[in-house]
Amino acid sequence: MKKYGLIGHPLSHSFSKKYFTEKFEKENIINCSYELFDIENINQFSEILEKTPNLKGLNITIPYKEKIIPFLTEIDETAKAIGAVNTIKILNESKLKGYNTDYYGFKKSLKPFLDINHERALIFGTGGASKTVKFVLNELNIDCLLVSRNPKNDNEISYNDVNEYVIKYHQIIINTTPIGMFPNTKDYPKFDYKNLTSKHLLYDLIYNPTETEFLKKGKQQGCITLNGLQMLKLQAEKSWRIWNS
Repeated sequence: MKKYGLIGHPLSHSFSKKYFTEKFEKENIINCSYELFDIENINQFSEILEKTPNLKGLNITIPYKEKIIPFLTEIDETAKAIGAVNTIKILNESKLKGYNTDYYGFKKSLKPFLDINHERALIFGTGGASKTVKFVLNELNIDCLLVSRNPKNDNEISYNDVNEYVIKYHQIIINTTPIGMFPNTKDYPKFDYKNLTSKHLLYDLIYNPTETEFLKKGKQQGCITLNGLQMLKLQAEKSWRIWNS
């Protein structure tokens, strides 16, 4: 039995196991299983490798997309440039290669919705997912401004700084944080949503719930809204191709 899985914490929100289990059944892929490895500390990663025979590949989610890197023996060039890993191919017990399939999923899911006015983006969060989003947007020649609880440089502002001017000149707004994710579905990034217009594109990397409060508030102002489900599916399929190449 070949085993695959997801590492993160918490994992109560995740659809990954359901997605891969249904994929295996639908495509008649036998002798494969996909498990959830909810760990409270990244140092438990080595234990998972030791105690899970025939483990062939892993997905990595919040909060370990950056913390997993020291455990890898090799990193794909794109993942290295981004500084975040969400997929690991286990070549053998001592050889683990990291990839970033979020890059592929985010870029492919975003591009059909971009318009000429989408020149600047506001990104909530500064973690591994945020790094991937920023990398993709820079490739697409879209300037980025990050929103952080603790701004560290000139390219980051605090949540209190998200004012009418910032919203007006950043017509792509992306949430890369867990704010609003199940079970805390009433939470949302705090700013004045009345400053949004129909020219704004709101993208929430969260897919559970399918429509977060962030997206609901954007929709009320006429914004284009996208959740993270298509990105999840695209990155999952890309992961599967990497594991089986």
